Amino acid sequence: METAASAPEFSLAACSAALEAALRGPGCADGRVWFKESSGRNLKSRDWIAPRAALSKLYPRGQVPEDLIERLLSEYRHRLYIQSLKEEALRQIAELQHKVKKENAEDCLVIHVVGCEEEFQQQKIDLLWQILNTGRDRVTQRHLVCGSVKVIGESSHINAVQYFQFRRSQMQEASVMKYGNLAQGDSWTEIISSMTSATIRFELLATAHRSPVNLDPTQAVNISTKGTKSGAFVMYNCARLATLFDHFNKSVQQGLYPKFPETSQLNFSALQEEGEWLLLYNYVIPFQEVLCQTTQSLSSTKGIRLTISTETVCKFLVNLSIDFSSYYNRVHILGEPLEHLFNQMFARLQLMKALREVFHTALGTLHITPPSQL
Repeated sequence: METAASAPEFSLAACSAALEAALRGPGCADGRVWFKESSGRNLKSRDWIAPRAALSKLYPRGQVPEDLIERLLSEYRHRLYIQSLKEEALRQIAELQHKVKKENAEDCLVIHVVGCEEEFQQQKIDLLWQILNTGRDRVTQRHLVCGSVKVIGESSHINAVQYFQFRRSQMQEASVMKYGNLAQGDSWTEIISSMTSATIRFELLATAHRSPVNLDPTQAVNISTKGTKSGAFVMYNCARLATLFDHFNKSVQQGLYPKFPETSQLNFSALQEEGEWLLLYNYVIPFQEVLCQTTQSLSSTKGIRLTISTETVCKFLVNLSIDFSSYYNRVHILGEPLEHLFNQMFARLQLMKALREVFHTALGTLHITPPSQL
């Protein structure tokens, strides 16, 4: 078992020693303080700087003296300044304080995005900033911990730039196979780069952020293939919507179709395909709730760790793309330029507008620019 004299700073023994010193202040009896934990998870998540739940058991009716936590922090200050005031830590805190002052906001939320190996070190920065801040800036700190990312297989030695180039060459080959000689020129160079970025983002974000990610370069990229991490497939179907409205606008300019009417003039009873109502009820209507679930921990006051469910958005987009692709392949949205068909066409186009907005907003949350063309 560790002893308070030999333990490194921020160890359990050091925390316990500081707590005992604070408790032995005026009005408190001498004696050691014991915390018993039967779960490693509880031990890991214990708030050793201010263990209010444990302290409340030592006082009548759980009323912990208001100055106790401050005395505990004061006990820690000397240890922190001697052992933890390293140049790198001070540099990070100075940079954070500068950013907060630039925001010029009454309340500021600071999110530390950190790898799992550096999680404990970043918590030390968090604590040190709290002590140095002394209430001057109203700052709430949260931690977003990310798992490790590595390339597996024979290409495990490549770096991030090389991995992007490798995926881009795969995307180039897939585009040539699907579109032939059309996949050439500056516009296609931009499209292929955008599709490559989306593919890699899906590879990374389709896994819960605390879990490790293994990137397999041998897994081929296919624009038309459905998959749980297929960013290219999502981008392809989003681009189909862009092409659809581009064709519609050109047809309006040519006088084939009338201009799009006001929504109040549309008759949505013309939507009689089961797939149309599936898209409406499974994706358009619940989309706002999906976004709220993704970031619900931002509004929580429990703990310092954040959970951002990017994998929920990725799964939603892939499922949307699968159902939209099935519908789009089966139904001709832009029909013959006949007046008795216009009402159904406009009702379908209105539904496609809603889907386009869902695609664009969801991709935006992943910092992916929606494609403007195929």
